[in-house]
Amino acid sequence: MDINQLEVLVTVAREKSFSRAAELLERTQPAVSQAIRRLEEELGETLFDRSSKDGTLTDAGEALVGYARQMLNLRTAAGAAIKDLRGLHKGKVTISANEHTVFCLLPVIQAFRERHPNIKIEVQRGVASRIPKEITAREVELGVISFKPNDASLRSVPILTDELILIVALTHPLAKKRSVSIRELGGERFIAHNAVSPYRRKVFEAFEKHRTPLNIAVELPSLEAIKRLVETGGGVALVPKLAVRFEIEKGRLAGLSVKEMRLERKLNIIYRKNSVLSHAAEAFLKTAKEVSGK
Repeated sequence: MDINQLEVLVTVAREKSFSRAAELLERTQPAVSQAIRRLEEELGETLFDRSSKDGTLTDAGEALVGYARQMLNLRTAAGAAIKDLRGLHKGKVTISANEHTVFCLLPVIQAFRERHPNIKIEVQRGVASRIPKEITAREVELGVISFKPNDASLRSVPILTDELILIVALTHPLAKKRSVSIRELGGERFIAHNAVSPYRRKVFEAFEKHRTPLNIAVELPSLEAIKRLVETGGGVALVPKLAVRFEIEKGRLAGLSVKEMRLERKLNIIYRKNSVLSHAAEAFLKTAKEVSGK
């Protein structure tokens, strides 16, 4: 049986007339009768009492018409759900980002929520090196990383440029400066994130190039913990500027550039190149481009 046959069954039962059902369905009466006959042949049961002139259902017909109504209601609900998704009245966008790159998403998330308040945004914490694999494995739709993936099956869209800056407590002797040289940092106690990244390696290379010791006194797994420890005078740290913008603006931390170390980070949203994005993900990507001015 197919959905069209069930629609004919429900209409005839409701109208108690093959002719009125044919008119409502914009079909000929023989076509309606044939649809019912094929349904009866498939089930091996008579669905309407042919001796009655008002389209009376048999017991088998009564049993089937209840299920038929449920299936038609499901079809209507499914169509409405798809329409809601297309109209961005409901849905979900899944994103993977690490602790650093998630900060660049905050203005995008705010703008997206203002435009599409009924769409759920689910940001999962990922490891930068694994995020491309999460995308190809369809674990999430979008990813945010600070490098271009080598995988040809992924598309990369630049959305923001970030940079590493030195943060110090307001009571630190360097707090009044706007910039500092690497050689001035040889005696500092650094607090570092313990995650391996290309930028961590570049920092080591920069200190080696200028023959300056890099004293990492503490390694932590959380950027928030690093900021709090620096704020209390526990050391200094090199962190993404976007991640400390709030603390610097509120006067909780001082931020300085390091003259010999202009390490910019291009932040990209990545997604599967040959797959169709959900309407929610497409809208999020569009918002990210508009917020970043790309």
